[in-house]
Amino acid sequence: MAYVITDACMKCGTCADACPLGIITEGEDRYVINADECVSCGSCAGACPLGAIEEG
Repeated sequence: MAYVITDACMKCGTCADACPLGIITEGEDRYVINADECVSCGSCAGACPLGAIEEG
């Protein structure tokens, strides 16, 4: 199951840097994970200092 970024995102970009596939992009009010390409590795969730990423 793909991960999702919640409203708690403060757009620091740590998740995008941690993603080994480079599928996290900056959205208007938070970063966004491309669910079709996410392999659920959890790298982004582990890197997020706010805990704003969870399994969707």
